[in-house]
Amino acid sequence: MATPPSPDVPVSLTVTHVLAQLMERLDHSAVPVDAHQYRSVAARLADALRAAPPGAALSALLETHPAAAELYENLNYQHAGLCRSPLDRSLAAETGARELISKARQHPEQGTLHGQN
Repeated sequence: MATPPSPDVPVSLTVTHVLAQLMERLDHSAVPVDAHQYRSVAARLADALRAAPPGAALSALLETHPAAAELYENLNYQHAGLCRSPLDRSLAAETGARELISKARQHPEQGTLHGQN
């Protein structure tokens, strides 16, 4: 039986909250998770997050469910970048990506497997 949502979760976020809990369980499962099941939950959670009203309740839900927060951030990347990630981690990721792209441009032959085409 599913755990009922916390009393402070608004009715409009109840389904989102349950899906976020399920996503966390799948992400931390000790046994392998069926890929179709994972994709199904992720797709439903993505739809619920797109429809979720912004505000304190959504922010609280995302704070307590890291998998849902990561999905939310990916859904909104084109508008806000890595808005929910700590700034230092986001900056390090961007800097690393820039360095890697720069190296790849300097040595295009290394972009293939073992320098072979």
